[in-house]
Amino acid sequence: MKDSVPPELEIESRSGWPPDLLYLVEQYPRTTWRDHIDLGELARFWLQIHDGFRGQAREIEAAVAGFREGRGTPDAFRSALMPRLRVFLTHLNGHHQIEDFQFFPVFAAAEPRLARGFDVLEADHEAIHRVMDEMVVTANALIAPSALDLDEGRRLGDAHAAAGEHLIRLLARHLDDEEDLIVPLILDRGEGSFAL
Repeated sequence: MKDSVPPELEIESRSGWPPDLLYLVEQYPRTTWRDHIDLGELARFWLQIHDGFRGQAREIEAAVAGFREGRGTPDAFRSALMPRLRVFLTHLNGHHQIEDFQFFPVFAAAEPRLARGFDVLEADHEAIHRVMDEMVVTANALIAPSALDLDEGRRLGDAHAAAGEHLIRLLARHLDDEEDLIVPLILDRGEGSFAL
């Protein structure tokens, strides 16, 4: 990351982009994206990946809500969630690496006025990965033999659920903001103008 992120743009407090980073999304509003003639295969695939993350996040959120509402035991929660969580976190990590090392540098070079936004998105990845690490720690605690006690399992499950809710909140903000920079840029320039 080139510069530190100002507090108002940190993922924990951001509620969207400031006006100076929204000039392209104003020209190409979200409602026009899916049917736009310049939305190429790469962009469509990338949006599908993001939609997949949103869907996986909703599944995790539903499992967490069920657990918190007392539907099922910690053991059932653990069995249902752990394989899904492993796949989710692995795919998210790989996706972020591709963006940080391939996509973001290309897009920032193509439109320097958006470079600050790509720096912020890269910082988002760092913040999201800290929460992902927290989820791994709480998941490992939840599957430990000591978690077999119902009360301890409930406490550990609550800690894991809180980490999951935190991750889902950050991810929702990040995906929306990332799309608001990249998709309008692709629509403005055409997918073929990027060396991807």
